[in-house]
Amino acid sequence: MSPERWQRRLRRLTTHWPTLLVLAGVWVMLWGDLSWANVIGGLLVAAVAVVLFPLPAVATHGTVRPVPFLRLAGYFVVEVFVASFQVAWLALRPGPSPRSGVVAVRLRNPDDIVLTVTAEISSLVPGSVVIEAQRRSGMLFLHVLDLEGSGGAERVRERTLDLEERVLRALGGKTLLAHADRNRRED
Repeated sequence: MSPERWQRRLRRLTTHWPTLLVLAGVWVMLWGDLSWANVIGGLLVAAVAVVLFPLPAVATHGTVRPVPFLRLAGYFVVEVFVASFQVAWLALRPGPSPRSGVVAVRLRNPDDIVLTVTAEISSLVPGSVVIEAQRRSGMLFLHVLDLEGSGGAERVRERTLDLEERVLRALGGKTLLAHADRNRRED
């Protein structure tokens, strides 16, 4: 590898400092001990990972808006809490198994980050999991554990589009928000 290429990779450390902090935080959590040795070791492992295994840049025109982001985080926590009890009840209650199903949802926004975050949050909430995401068409296919208890396929679509809207408000740039507003008016 040429010296210029190594210099470029080493320069990544200055621009990818948030990644270094997150990876070091994961390292400390995996070890389960907050000590100087673990923090420094985590930073070193993160630096090696960023330099030796560079990821391609993701083109996005988003921005983090603190208040909508906190609303999104609160929404997510409440959804996880409520859905956990619903899934536990489904597992423990007597009677027949719930009817599950796959629901296709076409998102209103084509941005990769919005699609990914919406899919991840949908999958992290118990009772639903994204089984396929089509980048070009903006389609998410969700497997829902209790389709009837979730209000049916149409209600699942509405909730997913509402989640997408929250993600857009929290992370979308001006262009993405304008595109979303235009799509909402057309619906």
